Amino acid sequence: MKRTWAVIAAAAALVVTGCGSQDDLSGANQQAASGEVVVGSADFTENKILAEIYAGALRATGATVSVKAGIGARELVVKALQDRSLGVVPEYSGNLLNYFDKTNTTTGSEEVYEALKAKTPEGLEVLAQSSAEDKDVLVVTAETAAGGVKSIADLGAGKYALGAAGEWAQRWEAKVDELYGVKFTEIKTTDAGGPVTVDALKNGEVQVANLYTTSADIAANGFVQLEDPKTMYPAQNVVPLLRSDAVDAKGREALDKVSAELTTEILADLVKQVDVDKKTIANVAADFLKNVSL
Repeated sequence: MKRTWAVIAAAAALVVTGCGSQDDLSGANQQAASGEVVVGSADFTENKILAEIYAGALRATGATVSVKAGIGARELVVKALQDRSLGVVPEYSGNLLNYFDKTNTTTGSEEVYEALKAKTPEGLEVLAQSSAEDKDVLVVTAETAAGGVKSIADLGAGKYALGAAGEWAQRWEAKVDELYGVKFTEIKTTDAGGPVTVDALKNGEVQVANLYTTSADIAANGFVQLEDPKTMYPAQNVVPLLRSDAVDAKGREALDKVSAELTTEILADLVKQVDVDKKTIANVAADFLKNVSL
């Protein structure tokens, strides 16, 4: 999944990817010590938008806020929170829980959230989660859906080819068979929810594709998301992860209000506005905050 922030061994030696150097986070550390809240983000559009939204909400409370966009893998972000370089980051419940608890087997939204709260290390915490999710989803064309394929369970065995990222088979092939009895005729390696996967589905090279719930390509192409009644894919609700002493009561209330307004559909539209409509992240975030009573 693209939101795992997976890191290869060489990346472990890095501190920041896409936002500069160790000096940048050292500077952030000094700022944090002076009372400034530093909001960090991972290096993809959606997370950068969320960071700008969080920053704007905190500024509305009178806080002094800066944004450090494009930080690297999850382990680097968590370390930056713990060493006081960062104060707040947007996170995803399922992947964050699996990072903190490698033995986790929960998948449902509320169960994941409760487990996450219990497993978050001392000194860090998560605030209220939003209903917005950026999670894996299997999609089909409208024509395939019209033929009676509404759920993963409807895919059956030996009927359809799947297009997905290279790691999909290792992670999910056995699971989809175990839960739903689904066996694909082929698992074609495409990309992680990008244009190769989309084109393969549109062109009929595959009949099922693995995308993500906030992908603008789903609505743009009239694709249909398949129901996952047995929750094969774990919940990935957007949730603020923060250093416990970084945000005051007003700031926490503001971030909770943001989470209350976010939905998957809204988040997908925000990403579309940046990636497709070419609006700036700052303007998209500001427009969203106009609808939040801060």
